[in-house]
Amino acid sequence: MAIEDETWMNYAITDKEFQCFSNLIYQQSGIALSGGKKALLVSRLSRRLSELGLKTFHAYYERVVGEHSDGEFTHMLDLISTNKTDFFREPRHFEFLRNQILPELQHIKKIRIWSAGCSSGEEPYTIAITMHDALISPSQWDCKILASDISTRVLAKAASGIYDLERVRDLPGEVIRRHFIREKGERLDTIRVKPHISDMVVFRRINLMDERYPIKSRLDVIFCRNVMIYFDRTVQERLLSKFHRYLKPGGYLFIGHSETLQLGQQHQFYYVEPTIYRKEP
Repeated sequence: MAIEDETWMNYAITDKEFQCFSNLIYQQSGIALSGGKKALLVSRLSRRLSELGLKTFHAYYERVVGEHSDGEFTHMLDLISTNKTDFFREPRHFEFLRNQILPELQHIKKIRIWSAGCSSGEEPYTIAITMHDALISPSQWDCKILASDISTRVLAKAASGIYDLERVRDLPGEVIRRHFIREKGERLDTIRVKPHISDMVVFRRINLMDERYPIKSRLDVIFCRNVMIYFDRTVQERLLSKFHRYLKPGGYLFIGHSETLQLGQQHQFYYVEPTIYRKEP
């Protein structure tokens, strides 16, 4: 039996090379990599260098910045991105959506939500499930969810709507029966989101550092949870300003449990409760 080639494990990066990557990633994605992230960068990118037949991180940097398209840069971001999520993660937000926001919109029966940094899709599908189960007549509502991420890899996973059974094991049985269906054939260990849920969600690649987003109508809710922790304060403030611009008056912003809009931070939201903020009505 052939022994797998592990020469990719021998790559090393100089301080100067790491700084070049760090600056590039910050400028293009807003992700701030401190010096303590050097080992993480090496571990996540070394195999890619080996696949491309490159011997140094300098050669890979030249490949990334020399591309005529952003293909290799996007691939690099896919490799270094952390994508951890679950169905109904931080459940208070979904309770608030069901009990507070949907009743506020009952008179127009229309809602627009953006799941920014949606990763592999559990968050936007949870939003769709919450709305479907909360509404007396879902078909009478105009519900649209935009789900975006900078990683094309996780977006492809999310758009498929297919998950390992392990991902839904903690969901109530009736939720699984109503909104998921077991895959057939060779994929008996997987489960798929049913069309009445997946049809509510549109997936797009969006870089949060872009000045403008492909969003044509004002939003009622933005979920941006456990994303801003990767940005420094300057980038956070710019992002909050853009979120404020895309929200309707009275619209809500949900952030992650490990995040907060700090005292003295420049933003235009007012506090509702922990991790929930609102634009002035």
